[in-house]
Amino acid sequence: MTSRALQVLDAFDSTAPRLTLSEIAERSGTPLSTAHRLLGELTAWGALRRRPDGRYEIGRKLWDLGLLAPVQLELRQVATPFLLDVHTATRDTVHLAVREGRSALYVERVSGRESVPVVSQVGSRLPLHATGVGKVLLAAAPDDVVDAVLRAPTRETRHTVVAPARLRRELAEVRRRGYARTAEEMSLGTLSLAVPVRVERPAGPAVVAALGVVVPSHRRDLLRLVPVLEVAARGIGRELSRVHAFH
Repeated sequence: MTSRALQVLDAFDSTAPRLTLSEIAERSGTPLSTAHRLLGELTAWGALRRRPDGRYEIGRKLWDLGLLAPVQLELRQVATPFLLDVHTATRDTVHLAVREGRSALYVERVSGRESVPVVSQVGSRLPLHATGVGKVLLAAAPDDVVDAVLRAPTRETRHTVVAPARLRRELAEVRRRGYARTAEEMSLGTLSLAVPVRVERPAGPAVVAALGVVVPSHRRDLLRLVPVLEVAARGIGRELSRVHAFH
């Protein structure tokens, strides 16, 4: 029954954070009666929460457990002071993301009243090809991941680059210059800039995350933020390498 329960939980994603009983049963391939019983058990434990309108959403218990995952706990603890430094310097939304499969998983975000509204939240999974942090992570990904993403890139806005040949050129440029930028590819009215976070490993430096900033599309000084991000990314990478040296 554990696999059945996991299938029920797997029915939820960023495009469907709230689901009815019938939707959960359909998306998980679970008989309605079985889904109803599992939902009762998962809700009683705290993995799910039943809303007043009858739909279900992920419960606080799973969120609390998720924060204990190394990618959340260790990376966030190390990186948060650096994200705050970048936000203080720019007043814009600052993101930290890691690659999870074919998506960019946002593990931390710092924003303020002056920051431009963005679609990402901590825990969001957004397309690698349409975001600044995503393009940095995709540029460092294995060839099979790049091929899979470029096989069917989704068009998030009318400005999203979806032509595989152009995306490959962009990724090559990201590797060459050391940063990625996008213009209204994920959200209209925004520009994004991102750089890689590297750690030292026996085989050489490895990209473990991406640090990015999102600004209003009318800003013309975006590239002036590259050194700010690079300093913070080096600091995060240095601290991560130091922490792991003692593990």
